[in-house]
Amino acid sequence: MTEKLLIWKNQKHRKPLIVRGARQVGKTWAVTDFGKNHFDGAVHIVDLEKRPDWHRIFEGDLEVKRVLSELEILLNTRIVPGKDLLFLDEIQSCHRAIMALRYLYEDCPDLHVIAAGSLLEFAMQDISFPVGRVQFLDMYPISFPEFLLAIGKEMAAEVALGTPGKQPETVHNMLLDELRRYLFVGGMPECVLVYIDKGSIRDALEVQAELANAYRQDFSKYAPYADKRCLNTVFSSVSRSVSRQIKYSRLAEDYTYSTIKKAFDLLCLAKVVRKVPAAIPAGLPLGASASARKFKALMVDIGLMQHLCGLPIDTEYARTDLMDIHEGALAEQFVGQELVAAGQDELHYWAREAKSSSAEVDFLIVIDGRICPIEVKSKAPGRLRSLHMLLQKYPQCEYGHVFSCAPYSELPEQKLKFLPLYYAYHTGLSESRSEGYEPC
Repeated sequence: MTEKLLIWKNQKHRKPLIVRGARQVGKTWAVTDFGKNHFDGAVHIVDLEKRPDWHRIFEGDLEVKRVLSELEILLNTRIVPGKDLLFLDEIQSCHRAIMALRYLYEDCPDLHVIAAGSLLEFAMQDISFPVGRVQFLDMYPISFPEFLLAIGKEMAAEVALGTPGKQPETVHNMLLDELRRYLFVGGMPECVLVYIDKGSIRDALEVQAELANAYRQDFSKYAPYADKRCLNTVFSSVSRSVSRQIKYSRLAEDYTYSTIKKAFDLLCLAKVVRKVPAAIPAGLPLGASASARKFKALMVDIGLMQHLCGLPIDTEYARTDLMDIHEGALAEQFVGQELVAAGQDELHYWAREAKSSSAEVDFLIVIDGRICPIEVKSKAPGRLRSLHMLLQKYPQCEYGHVFSCAPYSELPEQKLKFLPLYYAYHTGLSESRSEGYEPC
């Protein structure tokens, strides 16, 4: 996030930046830390959820001189364009503040302005949004390479972020051991922090329960958009449906199709759930062939997913093969989550249904203009029937990628690359990003 924020800060034609993401992914900390370390002046934090009385500043006209003057009085300090950072946190709680971003861009372009919030899409539905006057940056839970950095495994993180290749057996096994811990701790910053401080996965699991309850409490904020009880049911059901095609009727009993669909769509808007539609890898963009009725889903975080699934931790953690945990669903969630964190914002998958047989490939991504099919399986090359079928039917797909716990290997004659799970994040990077440049 710091690298992305630095690119934004140094842009010549910079606009106010809105950092989006689900609750508790670390937006406030990331922006505050960035401001303290990369600005010569002060960081002015205006928390619009904690200070609803400050909403009055944005009532009436949105003349920038007046707004900044009143903020200076309440903050008891000068706001200096070009040197300071103005941070409007939890901006979704004040719709007029979102509208004010347009005028801050037009009338005070030298001032660095960052806004952050959750449930922003709900606020945007009710206001005249400043289209073309702001930039967006999405934030996600901590990725596996970031987890390795957080626990002091810098050299291991370098391996996970480096060009995929066969590692010594000791290194390979060490990375899989750390990955096992990540699958249960997850990527929510508070869970990782507790794990680091106490060295206990059990303590991290307790934090996951608290976070899940916090998400459920947020459901009241979705009213009157959807039924709160249905939202709660769908929230848990989606976690148990990762890796399978979503059928609304299976997500919640005793509710109508439209009620369940509305609940699912709202969870997607809140970035708690991600929709992964089926598509055809015949050409770009993949979204042009995306199906509206055939789709899978991912949860925002793998730790929350395993908590909501109610997995028996003692049994599942002890499994020898990571691919066997929760019948492989945890591995698919992990790969999807890593690809999204790496910049693959539009995930798809391939599904073929015929009268005699069906076929499915877990993910389709686009890397530097090339479609890349991905399977998350612990199967031998000869048993990857669906992936072989796709590669034969769509020869423009140069290679198929297979993620498992096996060491890195290639089968050029079958157009297959076998990658250990810990390379999932790197696989989602474009060539420019893997070389260190990342556009905002």
